[in-house]
Amino acid sequence: MKKRIVVAVLTGAMAMSSMTAFASEDPIRFVNTKIEIDAQLKAFAEKYEAETGQAVKIESFGGGVDVNGELKKYYAAGNMPDIFAFANDSYVSFKDWLEDLSDEEWIEDTDYEFYGDDGCVYGMPFALEGIGLAYNKDILDKAGIDPSTLTNINAYREAFEKIDSMKDELGITAVCSVAAESGQMYWSTGNHMMAVYISQGLDRSDKSIIEMEKAGQIDEARMGQFADWVKLLFDYADPNVLISGTYDDQLALWATGKAAFITQGNWIDPSLPAYNATFDCGLAPAAFSEEDTNGILVDAPSYWGIYNESDKIDEAKEFLNALISSEEGQEILVKEAGMVSPYLSCELEPETPLAKSMIPYIKEGRTYAWDWLNQKEGIAQNATGAIFELYAKGQIDKDGFVSMMADEIANY
Repeated sequence: MKKRIVVAVLTGAMAMSSMTAFASEDPIRFVNTKIEIDAQLKAFAEKYEAETGQAVKIESFGGGVDVNGELKKYYAAGNMPDIFAFANDSYVSFKDWLEDLSDEEWIEDTDYEFYGDDGCVYGMPFALEGIGLAYNKDILDKAGIDPSTLTNINAYREAFEKIDSMKDELGITAVCSVAAESGQMYWSTGNHMMAVYISQGLDRSDKSIIEMEKAGQIDEARMGQFADWVKLLFDYADPNVLISGTYDDQLALWATGKAAFITQGNWIDPSLPAYNATFDCGLAPAAFSEEDTNGILVDAPSYWGIYNESDKIDEAKEFLNALISSEEGQEILVKEAGMVSPYLSCELEPETPLAKSMIPYIKEGRTYAWDWLNQKEGIAQNATGAIFELYAKGQIDKDGFVSMMADEIANY
């Protein structure tokens, strides 16, 4: 753990009015891949320009856009943005385009910076996200279930059985909201659900399972336990949403109070007001084994990088420093966008329910790494996602799930 930085050693922690050295009529182009924070980033960019004279143009990609493909098109056209977002699995595509940020002072204020394969820092984290099993606490309270007890598969099995027996009384149609159609939901099953197999219960420094996968191998015993967990979720899911539902269908089922659990993370927070979802909720561990695991998966889902051939590298650094460190930037990212800050000096906490529920896990060190981000690029879309769909449809059993995972991972 790095030393907490309280003093304003970060350039961006200074008042924004002092950052006028790089004022320019030419805008900084910033490609944002989280459409849900588009308005917040644009609001900060306006304030930043008013204070510094430096214009910043925010270009946000919506859901379903092939971000990597679009950035490659920009590069081919000689139209690369000054700042762009990337994830672990896309680093290999962009590593020759990224500016070395190893000398930036904000690195000492976080444990989540992105290192390239040469040991240099290339990515600035801007948020932490959590993967678990999101629950509707109002439903659990009515069913007499304490979410803090959900730390192993047997506890979940008992809880699911009880809730299922009370569906009419609770006014719900399913215990779980799960969507496994691989064409649209591979990212949820092959990435976020698979993340549980890869890291749940393991020390953040334990990379054994992801290293096995990258080498084309699986831990068969662990995969078998995971298969039992997936089957449990599928058995108590709404069958229509499970087999053919979209992300919107899955979210709507839970957000309208018709399911007790959903296999998503805190990134669904910004969507809840659209459904008038006022119920109390939180994230519980995706505890798939018989042994207790009382933490959730928490990490930086993606990073901001700077194009190394930009003619506004210093200006881009100044803007990013201000965004993550100034009072105005932290207020926008944490309070308005509902993000959990990865920076030790940030004392603000989000008010959105699922993000807020992550804070105790983080403070108590009950987190597991997002090692799924280090899977081979495209494996969820092109290989493992389809296995979840077959399992959901009952076309393969537990043994088939394990053997197909072994084969697909070995051959990918």
